[in-house]
Amino acid sequence: MMFGSDESPELRDVAGWAGKAAAMEEELDTTTDNDALWLTTKRDLLQIGRAPVTAPGPNEILVRNRAVAVNPVDRLLPVMGDFIAPWLIYPTVPGSDVAGEVLAVGGAVTRFRAGDRVLGHAAFLEKSRNRAAEGAFQRVTVLLEHMASPIPAGMDFADAVVLPLGLSTAACALFQADYLALRPPAAQALPTGETVLIWGGSTSVGSNAIQLATAAGYEVITTASPRNFAYVQRLGAAQVFDYHSPSVIADVIHAMNGNTLAGAVAIGAGSARACVAVAGACRGRRFVSMVSNPIPFDAAPAGWRRALWLAPALARLLAANTSLALLARRRGVQTRFVWGGALVDNEIGPMIYADYLPRALADGRHVPAPPPLIAGDGLAAIPGALVRLGAGVSAQKIVVTL
Repeated sequence: MMFGSDESPELRDVAGWAGKAAAMEEELDTTTDNDALWLTTKRDLLQIGRAPVTAPGPNEILVRNRAVAVNPVDRLLPVMGDFIAPWLIYPTVPGSDVAGEVLAVGGAVTRFRAGDRVLGHAAFLEKSRNRAAEGAFQRVTVLLEHMASPIPAGMDFADAVVLPLGLSTAACALFQADYLALRPPAAQALPTGETVLIWGGSTSVGSNAIQLATAAGYEVITTASPRNFAYVQRLGAAQVFDYHSPSVIADVIHAMNGNTLAGAVAIGAGSARACVAVAGACRGRRFVSMVSNPIPFDAAPAGWRRALWLAPALARLLAANTSLALLARRRGVQTRFVWGGALVDNEIGPMIYADYLPRALADGRHVPAPPPLIAGDGLAAIPGALVRLGAGVSAQKIVVTL
């Protein structure tokens, strides 16, 4: 992807990674057991280098990665990692989305054996895990057994890998006891008579939230741009509204028409305020699970410019959060930010990856969404994929095959 002189500094920085990564990969011995895309220190460039192969622990599996997907947090770690995850130990290997074949299993593993085709949420970023062996951006990754699911024989790795982090984040927002606390998804869930609002239905998190809420028996109202209306309806949304419309909040409130709200999931810029406004006008659970910050960090530049950008950005973030908190209090609405990896350490992880997803994928009740956009092959293609992600995508997940 080419950028002119008006490209943003952060995209130029990431573009620099792509050339360096490609050059490094050419120098590697092809017999190396494992290669990885390393973030060696805070605020450094991503670099390809050799990595050890870590044997799986008792409740872990070792996977030969065939596809990985990129997420906004992967772009931000080299610039804002000390702010997003100050506990992170360096050097580390980023990446959360993995699909591939099981190479080995730990002694207590019962759900998998060598040769199985799986997808999984790589937990390198979690405080309880926090090790390079569990990052996705390498040729072999250690996964927790309860954060992996078998994939059907006919499903391509590039399709399967779009799921993990988006699915996990949606599940955290919907099912955790201190969030919406919805009942679990099931094969034949009876209707609850309640409605979930998902603001940003065509995103990775939204695509999975629609399917999960529907599978749990809830009606879903969502927002999207008009070109994605049919897409979110295929995923199960009962009604969809154009989030660009100046009357969208009033339209969604009217669509509720006395229905009982089970809660809202806010994804994207401006979504939290909109969801608070809707929830405050409805009966039921006035709770908003917030996936996105009101002031995104996407524009944070690397290098010395970061310090100049950070102070006013944090001031805007504080002001936005304060304003949102005051609005929510006036409307009688609770809000809480979602950490997409929280299910690694609670009952939601096995509920999704062991109890729900294997059968739902096999039966076609849960489909990999949004569809993959292949950005290249090999570790050297990942930095370029991050550049492409920064330029923006709609109803797609950027994937690199390995």
